[in-house]
Amino acid sequence: MVPLNELTAESILSREILEEVFDQEDELYRAELLASLGLRASELRVKTEFKELVSAYRRVERDLKRQEQKKYSPSLLENWTNFTGPYDNMKCKTWIASDNGIYQYNPNPMAPDLLACYHPILPIERLKNLETGEEQIKLAYKRSGRWEEIVVPKTLITSASKIVALSARGIAVTSENAKHLVRYLSDVENLNDEYIEVRYSSGKLGWIKDKFIPYDTEIIFDGDSRFKNLFESIQEHGKESKWYSHIYELRKTGKKEIKFMLAASLASVLVGILGGLPFFVDLWGETEGGKTVTLMVAASVWANPGESQYIGDFKTTDVALEAKADMLNHLPMILDDTSKTSARIRDNFEGVVYDLCSGKGKSRSNKELGVNRENRWQNCILVNGERSLNSYVNQGGAINRIVEVECGEKVYEDPQETADIVKKNYGFAGRRFVEIIKKLGIEEIRAIQKDFQRQLFDTDKMQKQALSVSLVLTADKIATEHLFKDGQYISIEEAKELLIDRNELSDNERCYQYILDKVAMNGQRFDMGTSCEKWGMIENEYIVFYNQAFDELCKSGGFSKKSFLSWADREGLLQTQGGRPTKVKKINGTAYRCVFLRTEAGIKTDENGFVKVDDCMQEELPFK
Repeated sequence: MVPLNELTAESILSREILEEVFDQEDELYRAELLASLGLRASELRVKTEFKELVSAYRRVERDLKRQEQKKYSPSLLENWTNFTGPYDNMKCKTWIASDNGIYQYNPNPMAPDLLACYHPILPIERLKNLETGEEQIKLAYKRSGRWEEIVVPKTLITSASKIVALSARGIAVTSENAKHLVRYLSDVENLNDEYIEVRYSSGKLGWIKDKFIPYDTEIIFDGDSRFKNLFESIQEHGKESKWYSHIYELRKTGKKEIKFMLAASLASVLVGILGGLPFFVDLWGETEGGKTVTLMVAASVWANPGESQYIGDFKTTDVALEAKADMLNHLPMILDDTSKTSARIRDNFEGVVYDLCSGKGKSRSNKELGVNRENRWQNCILVNGERSLNSYVNQGGAINRIVEVECGEKVYEDPQETADIVKKNYGFAGRRFVEIIKKLGIEEIRAIQKDFQRQLFDTDKMQKQALSVSLVLTADKIATEHLFKDGQYISIEEAKELLIDRNELSDNERCYQYILDKVAMNGQRFDMGTSCEKWGMIENEYIVFYNQAFDELCKSGGFSKKSFLSWADREGLLQTQGGRPTKVKKINGTAYRCVFLRTEAGIKTDENGFVKVDDCMQEELPFK
């Protein structure tokens, strides 16, 4: 088209200009051209004439469309769609399908034709989900001169009451034409069954058989629309060489925080293929240490670490976290700042941690009284916070799945530079790591992991935690030798420092220490000479608890009384009577059933219940 500033009062009213405008199929672009030409016509003082010509062209265009529609019907007897655009014609039975709409002649001459849709629409692809076997269908439709594609559940287009939901996506369907549109789409799909491509899909990322989503495009992702940003963040962006060169420099510093979180991020895709269970890696420490930047570095292995992209947080619900973990499947779930939680998460933080470590969601029924597919995942969950994650949980089973890495001061010389680089260059190492895993094979990788597990084995350490750390070390070895090639391995000694002693982790050991601490802090509750609520008394080597007081003490610490008493009996810390973990004790002339718990070193008292203090511990009285 001639540039606007070169148009004259004569040329802007010429037939060539208006024909060029009205030949545009894209109605939005056509409207923009007419608006620009209208402004130019105003400048040339021929606005009225221009508007009259445009109106005349529009009348002619409408007349031509009517004539085309009238003479088009004979050619449509061949029962094929006749849409202009990139899609092949399809069999459509007795439907008349053209750019002017889709309808069917009504056998009753006194009734109007059966209208299915005012614009072109047709099914172009079927998606079969590998987890559920359920199908989705891809529809192509044309509005305002533009073709668009959407993927919807197959059940949505098989019901007249459900298909009206497509109106929210711009498809012209109402309760009036819904049943005709359902029938038309069904006819087209079934008549062209051998031509409509069937592709396998999955709502989960990571390993699907021997393929890896999203890198293997034979399987396409059809997951929850809530995670659209998350899925789209997983891509390669920027310069690969710039990301690697900066990571080389960071690894050269020898900071365990950087090396361990990078390795944990990569180890996530090894959890499932090596038969591991989900586990947390918690980077904790004082503020300004570089915890968030380290999470960004770990996320940049796979995806965009920018705000509202791959990295999430705890300001959500347990159900949403479960759905997100299911979608990520084998990719790491990265959550920033354990101190910033929603009220629902905060009230049940320990339960959320335990559920995420289990790798399995809750079973839920649906409105058809069936059971929904259970959410499942096998990955590594990376978190950070100023307090260690263990401070939020008490159950040994949960603590056993948490690997804690304490963040030192000033991990980065320039944290802002690192953040800027990984936000502009990301997603390269993840794809390359997956390719290396496929090339090495599971057996070779399992041999590496078993060797690390053997080196980490210690009877005083928890073996589940050793398994988790061995997966991280395996990923670190593969990445160091095949990705970075810099010799910056995580040493076995560094890894062993992260393991928790068995005695520290045991619920019953911790319950025992908790009770002893409570006794030491509440001495007045065992002194019959004070006026306060009593928990019991101290007698020789034993602390004698009222049964109810002991029950409430265990509950306040979140421990199982039954489990603890069974353990204490086996350890010889309990006096029993008649096969019961309690004994009858007379206190002030009244018989009570009490718990007799022996202290570690024994608390020696005289006949009056006083504890003898060594001379070196006896302080001189402040008065004489």
